[in-house]
Amino acid sequence: MSKKKINTLLIDDSGLMRIILSDLLREDSRINLLATASNGRDGVAKAKALKPDVVITNMIMPLYDGLFVVKALMKDMPLPIILISSLQRTDPQIFDALQEGAFAFLEKPQEQEISNGYPRLKTLVYKASQGSDLDFTHDTGVSNVAEYTSSALPQYDIIAIGVSTGGPKAIEHIVHNLPQTIDVPIIIAQHMPESFIESFASRLNETSVINVSVVTDGEILHPNHVYLAPGTSNIRVYRNEHQKPAVRFVKDIYKEFNNPSIDCLFESIAEIYRHRAMAIVLTGMGRDGTVGLTKIKAQRGLTIAQDEASSVVYGMPKVAFESGAATHQLPITEIPDFIIHSLYFLS
Repeated sequence: MSKKKINTLLIDDSGLMRIILSDLLREDSRINLLATASNGRDGVAKAKALKPDVVITNMIMPLYDGLFVVKALMKDMPLPIILISSLQRTDPQIFDALQEGAFAFLEKPQEQEISNGYPRLKTLVYKASQGSDLDFTHDTGVSNVAEYTSSALPQYDIIAIGVSTGGPKAIEHIVHNLPQTIDVPIIIAQHMPESFIESFASRLNETSVINVSVVTDGEILHPNHVYLAPGTSNIRVYRNEHQKPAVRFVKDIYKEFNNPSIDCLFESIAEIYRHRAMAIVLTGMGRDGTVGLTKIKAQRGLTIAQDEASSVVYGMPKVAFESGAATHQLPITEIPDFIIHSLYFLS
């Protein structure tokens, strides 16, 4: 029995790029190009009418740009959106679109890549389509957590977070609402292109009271610090020769996602911290994190999933909660408070 083709919509103001990308997409028997549009407004209208599995859009267009497309579709009929642009990966506009829920970003192809069939785009279309039948909703809440200090010892020794599509906004909300002295390290595996991880960490570090950085191979984990996994490797937490918790870059390959794999991180957290681990699965496509979260729960660690209403993509947290791996389900606005109250057994 033949597999269902991936229905795709292409939006680009350049007639030449529409022809080039259309031809490349039609070369692949697994992709069905439903239609093209020359601006964001027409693209959104066609998306609502045709209901594609994946939308591919140029970022910079004179009439209704890619950010308009992302905001409009993620609000009204969320689905995976791939951005293609001549902008640099570090451009704030690209980051804004990813924050609003865009699936991924690709630089416009050069002549050599076009002649080779632009495999990066096709790979992303396949990957995006795997989550296209999930429910998507937007986080509309706002929360403020007061600065908290405690003389009590924390009940957990680490907080691990796994997140994918829609993650930057969710991570910002949590990190911005945690106190400077949280007494444990926080380590995050965010599915994000490598080039964005460094800029995301820098942005968080500049706007938060707690220190934030991308973790390095062999680095020791310290309290009161947020560590982001790199986009180049899976990571595991282990105890070094001095019995200090540290991070090791590994080449282990996982089924759901890699570089970074949430399951890889969570499994190591379960082994090292056992019942002293707190782990959270946030918005994202697919099911990465559930296997590792199940192992943390089996060790009597604390397991949490974001709720549907506040998730940009209710995929990973849905699987985590419905499988029983996550004991608690909460809106993003309540998670910072819940972390602090659980950490110190506050009433």
